[in-house]
Parts: sequence; structure tokens; C-alpha cells
Amino acid sequence: MAISKQDRRYKIRKRVRKSITGTASRPRLSVFRSNKEIYAQIVDDVEGKTLVAASSRDKAVSAEGEKSKQAVLVGKALAEKALKAGIETISFDRGGYLYHGRVKSLAEGAREGGLKF
Repeated sequence: MAISKQDRRYKIRKRVRKSITGTASRPRLSVFRSNKEIYAQIVDDVEGKTLVAASSRDKAVSAEGEKSKQAVLVGKALAEKALKAGIETISFDRGGYLYHGRVKSLAEGAREGGLKF
């Protein structure tokens, strides 16, 4: 029986989450990518709370242009919100996706915005 893309991604995601956890001093940047949008949030796993979130559906991020350019804007918006909340260093959780395309663009946008990881 063939494994679906979703099942494969879920297996990778579980494997990655064994080693990456978000703490108050170094929260986790979690990425979710749908066919149309991209979402990112910074999570403190100890408290179980989302500290900061941004997505391509936000009004601050324009819905026009290529999806990879939107991902860069989402990363910058997330970094801006995180710096306002006092978060500078994070651990990056790619969510089972390859570090390529929109996921990579979001990470580079967050780095440009001032986050360290």
C-alpha cells in the first residue's frame, strides 16, 4: 500500500518534533503551508500557547503576487510582531515540509526581519 503525501509529511513532522520544542527563552516557529496560503506562528510548548502569529491572509500582507513573495512578507511580518513581543531567538520547525520554496522564503523573510535561528 502506497503512503500518501500527507502521511509521509506527518511522519517527518513527528520525527522533527522529537528534537525541536519551544520554551519561553527559545520558542518554536511553526510553519503550515496549504495550496493557497501560508501560516506561521511562534509557540511556547511548555505553556502550550501561541505567542505570535502571521499568515498570508492578514491584511498587512498583500494577497497579490507570487506565493513565495507572500511567504517572505509573512516572515517579515512575523519577525516584526515577535520583536515587539520581546522574542529574538527561535527554533525553526518546518512542519514536515522540505526546506525549499515557500518554507525557505518564509524563513529568509523572518531572518531579514531580525529573528535569529
